[in-house]
Amino acid sequence: MSTTAVPTPVTARPAPRREGPRRRRAAGTLLTTLTWILALGFFFPVAWLAMTAFKQEAEAQSDPPTFFFTPTLDQFRAVMDGAGVYVLNSVIATGVSTVLVLALGIPAAYALSIRPVEKVSDVLFFFISTKMLPVVAVIVPIYVIAGRIHALDNIWTLVVLYTAMNLPLAVWMMRSFFQEIPAEVLEAAAMDGAGLMKTLRSVLIPMVAPGIAATALICVIFAWNEFFFALNLTAAQAATVPIFIVSTMTSEGLFLARLCAAALLASLPVILAGWIAQKQLVRGLSMGAIK
Repeated sequence: MSTTAVPTPVTARPAPRREGPRRRRAAGTLLTTLTWILALGFFFPVAWLAMTAFKQEAEAQSDPPTFFFTPTLDQFRAVMDGAGVYVLNSVIATGVSTVLVLALGIPAAYALSIRPVEKVSDVLFFFISTKMLPVVAVIVPIYVIAGRIHALDNIWTLVVLYTAMNLPLAVWMMRSFFQEIPAEVLEAAAMDGAGLMKTLRSVLIPMVAPGIAATALICVIFAWNEFFFALNLTAAQAATVPIFIVSTMTSEGLFLARLCAAALLASLPVILAGWIAQKQLVRGLSMGAIK
């Protein structure tokens, strides 16, 4: 007698709930919200500085702070009336030192990357070791030497110091840019009969132009904002913009609104330079980041 197997009915299981995309969207929204909160927190001091620059002194120093006021340009007028010489000194010191840094740093970076010398690592360490010594440790001998050669309160003293301050960093940065150039490009230039200077001028520099722009912008920022050398080596004739900002703190008290107006005006050249060169800056700083 045969028996027939009866198939067991299969119970349909409910489909799993898809919570992955929802969780990812929620996590993304939360991360975006936190990022905006952090960004606004970092930007708040800048916004407060800009807002205070348009106040009167009484409103700027009121307690509690004044949030609703009538904007005025009085502080900017007061700042611009006495800032001409300081701005001119900063422009000279920053512009000339940046040009000298590029003129000296490009050949050095070329020699240390494409035409490496012996013990290149020792040379690079020597360059970067000059940045390890605190500035306060060398100000006394620099002050004595400048006094002996009658170079105190001289804008060209700041030019030399700013060049020496930015040159090691520029060499390191531009060396990394030159290293990204394919060797085939140099071989093709040599086969075309291009000499060293023509190869450097017509082939290499156009290829690393974004990196050079990024290096120049960083040198401009460091030189424009430099305060310690300008404070200790200048007086009236060669004082720069950071010294002018400090001059708003007098024995009569702190003129807070005027200080904010001076700081805002001092920041504008660097901000505009970064905004104009942002495309080259991004390309330069990202050279070699993606293989």
